[in-house]
Amino acid sequence: MDLATSIPTVAHAIQQSVAPVFLLTGVGSLLGVLANRLGRVVDRYRFLRELVKDDTSVHLAEMTLLQRRSRLIHQAIRFCTICALLVCMVICLLFVGAELGSDLSPAVAGLFVLAMTSLITGLLCFLREISLATKRIEMHHPSSSS
Repeated sequence: MDLATSIPTVAHAIQQSVAPVFLLTGVGSLLGVLANRLGRVVDRYRFLRELVKDDTSVHLAEMTLLQRRSRLIHQAIRFCTICALLVCMVICLLFVGAELGSDLSPAVAGLFVLAMTSLITGLLCFLREISLATKRIEMHHPSSSS
């Protein structure tokens, strides 16, 4: 392939990969939020464990809740990371298809659907974790009714 035809081909592949790159940015930001939440949950768990070395029953309910939350956050991180990897594969396939001059659209579409499914699953885990966190707050601070 000569230079005159290869530059437009690569330029087209770059144009096609812009949307997945923005998606990657969003998923990366979400991963940052999830990692931060996981860190806070782990710190709180460690604090409670040290606080009640002799009598863990005092904060056992909260520690159990923190364990559930950490598992959900871990699952959300796992699925969002899988999503990011699949999006990276989509971007690679866009360039490979452009360079080889072959139609890889079925593979690209399949990987993209898998990426979205993984992102949806990760977001559902995140939503459940948020629900558990706010449920604990509502249990301790009932709204005042006048």
